[in-house]
Amino acid sequence: MKNYKIILADDHALIRRGLKKIIESESNMRVVGEAKDGLELIKLLKIQPADLILLDISMPNLRGIEAVNEVKNINPQAKILILTMHSSKEFLYSAVQAGCDGYVLKEDSDVELLTAIRHCMQGKFYISPVLSDCYLPEELARIRAGAKVNGERLTNREKQIIALVSAGNKSKEISELLRISIRTVEHHRANIMRKIGAKNTAEMIMYAVQHGFVPEPFFKEF
Repeated sequence: MKNYKIILADDHALIRRGLKKIIESESNMRVVGEAKDGLELIKLLKIQPADLILLDISMPNLRGIEAVNEVKNINPQAKILILTMHSSKEFLYSAVQAGCDGYVLKEDSDVELLTAIRHCMQGKFYISPVLSDCYLPEELARIRAGAKVNGERLTNREKQIIALVSAGNKSKEISELLRISIRTVEHHRANIMRKIGAKNTAEMIMYAVQHGFVPEPFFKEF
């Protein structure tokens, strides 16, 4: 039986602790690293390869879905399993389009997590049963094959920028996080606003909420 190395990426330490306990109840599964946000995950992957990354969508800095491309670049063979509280179509479709290998709701994690990991490691796409009853397999397969969904006009870097702006970061903070100049950040912000037709930052954040780049509760506090 093959042993699987797993990395947990979630901004809540208590959740990571619970997930680790569930995962390591299996003799052939081991948690080899933990990250509290997307940027920390990217740094970790450069020194610690893994067979599967268990990834939360709603993390600070570089959010889960935005981190997927970076993960694939560093460790292309790794499977990515999204674990989230978001059951909306926008979040699910964004994750599927990004190339994730499974989508599990946190409320199902105690009973579905190990099954989901096994399916992903066998090359099968896994989705929480409560969601599989709501979305047609053919539609998900079409999106996995590369169908366009909302947000396709933005480049990967622009998606990173809009996510960081929506999380409350200023241009200077974004430049430091992404290691690019403030002028480049401002250039990307201008392009984003032009592409989505936003007149100000509030409208940019509203777009981000509507298209799955930031959790809706954050916008309500904005």
